Order: sequence, then C-alpha cells, then structure tokens
Amino acid sequence: MEVGETGVPVGQARAGHPLSRCRPGRAMRVLLLTGLGALFFAYYWDDNFNPASLQGARVLLTGASAGVGEELAYHYARLGSHLVLTAHTEALLQKLWPSQVVGNCRKLGAPKIFYIAADMASPEVPERVVQFALDKLGGLDYLVLNHLGAAPAGTRARSAQATRWLLQVLRPSAPRLRPLPALAPPSRGRVNFLSYVQLTSLALPSLTDSKGSLVVVSSLLGRVPTSFSSPYSAAKFALDGFFGSLRRELDVQDVNVAITMCVLGLRDRASAAEGVRGVTRAKAAPGPKAALAVIRGGATRASGVFYPWRFHLLCLLRGWLPRPGAWFIRQELNVTAAAAAA
Repeated sequence: MEVGETGVPVGQARAGHPLSRCRPGRAMRVLLLTGLGALFFAYYWDDNFNPASLQGARVLLTGASAGVGEELAYHYARLGSHLVLTAHTEALLQKLWPSQVVGNCRKLGAPKIFYIAADMASPEVPERVVQFALDKLGGLDYLVLNHLGAAPAGTRARSAQATRWLLQVLRPSAPRLRPLPALAPPSRGRVNFLSYVQLTSLALPSLTDSKGSLVVVSSLLGRVPTSFSSPYSAAKFALDGFFGSLRRELDVQDVNVAITMCVLGLRDRASAAEGVRGVTRAKAAPGPKAALAVIRGGATRASGVFYPWRFHLLCLLRGWLPRPGAWFIRQELNVTAAAAAA
C-alpha cells in the first residue's frame, strides 16, 4: 500500500484532517455562491445610463403625490423631461401638492409640467388622463405607472371577506357584493391592477410611435408572497403576469416598446408605513435612491429593476426555497401584532 508524506494511506484521510473536510458538495456550494456574486457584480456594474437621453423626454407619471412618485418627478425634472403628473383627488383638495411638488419640479428645471387629478378607482379616469397627456405633450416617450390603491392588510387579508373584495376588484362586471367597512372600499382595489391595464392599452399606440418605454413600479410581493398580504400580493402577481405576457407579445410583433418591471420594497410614504405598522419589521426603502434606480432602469430599457439589489437574489431563491420555514417568516413579521389586528 502506498503511503503519503503524512503517513496516511493515499486516497484516505484521518478524521479531523483538513482533507476530510473538503467535500465535493461543500466546494460546489462555495463555487455556486461565488459565481452568483460575480454575476450580480457584473450585472450592476455594467451601467450604460445616459442622463442626456431624458432631456426633452415626454413622461406621464402616475401617483406623484408622495413617496417614490414624488421623488421620480423631481429626478425627471432635474434631467429636463417634460412631465404630466397625476395625484389622487385628496392630495389636490389639500391645495398643497400643486404648489409644492409641481413648483419644485419647475425650480429643478422641468421645461413643461402639467398635473391632473386622477382617482384611478373610477373606470373613466385612465382615458381622461392619457388624453390629457397626449394633448399637452403631443405624445409619450415614457409611461411610468406608480399609483397605489388601498388593500386589506393583516390577518383579515386571508378571510372570506377579503377574497370577496379581491374578486370584486378583478371582476368589475360581477354583481355588487355587500360592502366591507372594515376593509378597503372595493372601488379602490381596482387601482392596483385594472387601471394599470387601461392606462397601458390607451398609451401603447403613442409609445409604439416613439419607440418608448413602459415602466411599472411594482413590489417584492408580486414575486415573493408573504404572510398577511393576500389581496395586495395577488394584485401585484397579476401585474407581473400581465406585463410579462405583454412583453412577449410585443417582441413577437416586432413592436419596439420596452417594459421595465421595478421590484421595490416597502414604499417610503406615510400611507404605506401606516398600512403595515406593527405587522412587519421591514424598513422602507429610501425614496430618492429607489426612484433613481427606477429611472435608470427605464432609460436603459432594462427588463427588470430590483431595489434594494438583494431583492433580485430573493426572487431567484424563491425557486429553490418555495416554502420558507415559519422561523424565517417570523424574522420579518410581528405575527403577534398581526393576529391582534384581526
């Protein structure tokens, strides 16, 4: 038998010897993680964003009253884009939003800026908004969909009433159901999906003419489901499915319109924070940084934007770990508080 320099027969290793710890499985895991790290580094390092490409761009931005939407408006203004902004009626009634956000955009350098009240819960509003933008700007280069409607949260979200709410949202022709005072009004729920579809359909001819871009600000809950968010997560999954299918249809038809899906975390706005107060321990993403990531993705015609960047990894891991353990979920959720809200 051949003996090596260590006194151990060749092909064997003593227990506890370093050679015994170098297992192929572990080495493959290390190699895989290293490869993923290099892939992410290369993906995010390669940035061909040209700010000058947005100079004079015609942008219709929805949901610009606060949070990421407000920061998007400011970034586009700094870059010299022509803007049409929408805000829900309540923001305009306060008479603060036009003077603050619109005024700030003018100071930041927006050549043209217009605003319109838009309660996306009304079926006729999307057509009015798109027509207003086309009349004011003469066409569209970017449609940025960012508006957000209320949705049931907490353990109520998995109840039969919440399912009724969701069905009424996605099937507007269904018979009117008994109102649910404890939840978001059904008319508000259509904001998160149907209005996105309507706005896209109405703006698509102009975007086709300009070879423009469609930017959809969505959520991590549209890729990775979590507890106590069933209706909201379902609406966001619907967005991902609709726009993913639309992207393929446009490719097949040789229509040069880019679709950028933006996967963000908790919105940095008061209404979003209030909706999950005491339910999740997750921190809101900084509005200015998240908004800049959205703009860069849209301008470079990227298929997806993930902010923070680790969300991309979470979406990939979902395929490997489709059912995370209860311990992992409790790290992000205050389950006791969520149950108490039921």
